[in-house]
Amino acid sequence: MSRYAHHQHAGRLPGVAKIAVLRPNAVGDFVFALPALHALKQAYPDAELVFLGKAWHAQFLQGRPGPVDRVIVMPPVPGVGAPVDGTADAALVDRFVGQMRAERFDIVAQMYGGGRYSNPFTMCLGARLTIGACARDAAPTDRWVAHVEPGNRRLALLELAALVGGVMPFLSRELAVTAADRDEAARVLAGHGLSEKPLTGRCLPGQDRPEHTLSNGPAPEGEARRLVVLQPGSSDPRRCWPADRFAAIGDALAGAGAVVAVNGTVDEAPLVRQVVAGMRHPAIDLAGALGLGGLCGLLERARLVVSNDTGPLHLALAIGTPAVGVFWHTNLLDGAPLRPSLLRAAVSARVRCPVCGLDNRAARCAHQASFVAEVSVDEVAGHALSLLR
Repeated sequence: MSRYAHHQHAGRLPGVAKIAVLRPNAVGDFVFALPALHALKQAYPDAELVFLGKAWHAQFLQGRPGPVDRVIVMPPVPGVGAPVDGTADAALVDRFVGQMRAERFDIVAQMYGGGRYSNPFTMCLGARLTIGACARDAAPTDRWVAHVEPGNRRLALLELAALVGGVMPFLSRELAVTAADRDEAARVLAGHGLSEKPLTGRCLPGQDRPEHTLSNGPAPEGEARRLVVLQPGSSDPRRCWPADRFAAIGDALAGAGAVVAVNGTVDEAPLVRQVVAGMRHPAIDLAGALGLGGLCGLLERARLVVSNDTGPLHLALAIGTPAVGVFWHTNLLDGAPLRPSLLRAAVSARVRCPVCGLDNRAARCAHQASFVAEVSVDEVAGHALSLLR
């Protein structure tokens, strides 16, 4: 049988009341799945869409408008949301599988990688139909698409949703921002003396929301001071642009009239402080100040985000905020947004580790040196100032 013969069986499944999507991973990975989630909801508007994920998914999606109706938190399963060589509580996993079988899902969509570990787990959940990506070393689900790396994750997951008739309409915004998100961001910014002043309500070109300005005390007459967010951290040090480069970008934007805020997690506080201290102009230190929802409120208010390839960058693009992203070339292919007009990408073509010289396209070495340090300040500043203007 051809590896593509499964496509002839694609089509909507009748009588669907409940769909589960398996994707227990990180923030950026969730954002990449949003178009496919919207497509499934569009195809089955009366079905309950249940997300099998992690505790942070449950907290973040509670009460948030969107395609997901309910989140079920999974236990750690080796190779499925947990390290392959990790330990698992077999009794807890068996109990979870039993609970999922009792849910009587009509469709379970495996959206967690190439399926070597996740496809067998998905097939155990007792759905009428399972769909998923399938690498060469993976057992196939009932309907499947080939897993290819590198590849645009959003489009790959949309192709998977199409196996059951999921077709996505154009979305100007993939992720909803709630009143609670906005209130949290407003409280934090108010603590830094910033108050939001909406303009006339007009939308910027290509945007679906009004532009906002921020005031920080008296400003020159007619000056629109806009909030810009810098995101210098990442869970992978190899994707981090140097802190002094972010400081230089912050100064360039502040010199153009922007209010600059530097965001990061609690663990990234030293890095955020390094960027702020390296700037000649004042900047706001937001390390650890916002939860994930409050971060969404901040990103919605921002005129521009300048970021490494990391979760907040992809949240900004899903919300509809223009961004400059610093990418390693294969990661740009993975994470390119559905709305290309929102992103200006500064891309490093380095393929060999600066420490050991190993080509990291096929296999990654153990070193943590930056693969994007060769991206110039001039390139990023050009993109950022163009978007700001």
